[in-house]
Formats: sequence, structure tokens, C-alpha cells
Amino acid sequence: MLIEIAPSVLSADFGRLREQVEEVRAVGAHVIHIDVMDGHFVPPLSMGPPVCRALRGMGLHLEVHLMVDRPERQIESFAQAGADTIIVHAEATPNVHYALQAIREAGCLAGLAVNPATPLGIFAEADVDVALCMSVNPGWGGQAFIPQSLDRIARLRAIIGQEPVLEVDGGVDSATAGACVAAGATRLVAGTAVFGAPDPAAAFTQLEAAAEAGHAARS
Repeated sequence: MLIEIAPSVLSADFGRLREQVEEVRAVGAHVIHIDVMDGHFVPPLSMGPPVCRALRGMGLHLEVHLMVDRPERQIESFAQAGADTIIVHAEATPNVHYALQAIREAGCLAGLAVNPATPLGIFAEADVDVALCMSVNPGWGGQAFIPQSLDRIARLRAIIGQEPVLEVDGGVDSATAGACVAAGATRLVAGTAVFGAPDPAAAFTQLEAAAEAGHAARS
């Protein structure tokens, strides 16, 4: 099973955005994670479709994580900007089924995210390509991994089966990556651990090795 590290550009130097993304692409990154925050669903503001457009044409899978209220209103603009996967939060809309359907109709893969205290049962009712388990409270980079997340990852894998991507976001570094993969994760989002490091390419390679060790332990 393919294990992927998805560097989050939330922690990148925006003055050198494409340059930094190219550094990790050159050592094997295939997925780039774009955290979109609206100042309502989560307190911070971050970025919009122009960042997605700026990263088009680099041969990367662009994954947009909408931490925004009523995300269904933003789907079309991010799809047009070049998103390949769009993830919405179960807590952010009363219309989860509609939002996932709208993502697919826009030509993207559909993802659903849940916060650390949100029951996982919604995944039994939702058809997703990506199931995102937040392992910190959303909105801020650099937070410590919540240890109880490992049990949630394992339970979420049991709910969704083996086909969908099971993604973990928050506090992922070389110390936590292996355990996340051993619990059932197949994609790990890492912002501070990659773009916050002095050498993002070396940090990416180190994370990839830790994730592969976790995969070997699971096997």
C-alpha cells in the first residue's frame, strides 16, 4: 500500500513558495496540502484559490483542505484553480452529502475531515475518497499530536475499509509518523516538520523513512 507524505504549504515561506515546493517535489513528494482558513470555522485566516493556481503545472496532486464555514460555497472556485482533491469538514456544513457530491461534480476527489472530538460514525454514512482524521485542533500549525488519535485512526480504518485514503493531519513528525501508519494511515500531512525545518527536502526524506518503518511494522 502506498504511503504518502503531503507537505502543507501553511508553513512554507510564501516569498519562495514554488521554490520550496520544488525542493520537496525533487525528493519524491507527489501531494501538496493547501490549508484554507476563513477566520470563522477556525480563528486564523490563511489563503485562497490564488495559492492553488500558483502551484499548478508542477506535476503535483493539489489537495485543498477547506477549514471554512459552509465549504460547499467555495468548491467551484478551488476546482477551477486546479485542486485535485477537496476536503470539507463534517462540522462546517449541515449538507455533508451535498458538499461531497459537489466536489465530485467539479471533477475532484472528495474528502471529509473530522476534528479530534467528533464521532467517527459519519464515515459510515458518507462515500469518501479521502478520510481525514485531525490529530490536533484545526487552525494552527506546530501543535503537539494528540495521543488518543492513534486509536481513532485504527477505528476509522475499520469503518472506511481499505480503499479510501486515510489521512492524518496535525503534529505529524518523525516521532509520530510511524505510529500513525501502523494504526492504518496512508497519507500524512506535515507542515512545520517539513517547511519549518532548515532543509525541507531532508526533513521530507526523514519523514518518509519513519512512515515506511511504520508500514513495515503494520505488515
